[in-house]
Amino acid sequence: MTLTLTDRARTSAPASAPASEAVPAPVPAPRRAAGREADGLAVASFVLGLVGLLAFNLLLGPTAIVMALLSLARRTRRPGRAYLGLALGVADLVVLAVLVTVNGTVSWNLGG
Repeated sequence: MTLTLTDRARTSAPASAPASEAVPAPVPAPRRAAGREADGLAVASFVLGLVGLLAFNLLLGPTAIVMALLSLARRTRRPGRAYLGLALGVADLVVLAVLVTVNGTVSWNLGG
């Protein structure tokens, strides 16, 4: 005996309800793109940490660190990028500390 979709709906209906008022099967809720969001945070932290080595390290370093930690907390599928973003964010702050210590300024001086 083969059951069709209509037969299953009729068999799942309560005994007191008529067959035409069968309860439909629950539709799965749309899955949220949390994995994609965490992956995006990992890539963004990597890019911000990389750019922060050259400019705006006071702003981009901590931002890269926060984004990397958020992506790791949300279980990204790209943990390597998140760890690189974290390391580059810390490196941004180290570069900032070295610039402040050596030159007494928070800006690059390539001229000499």
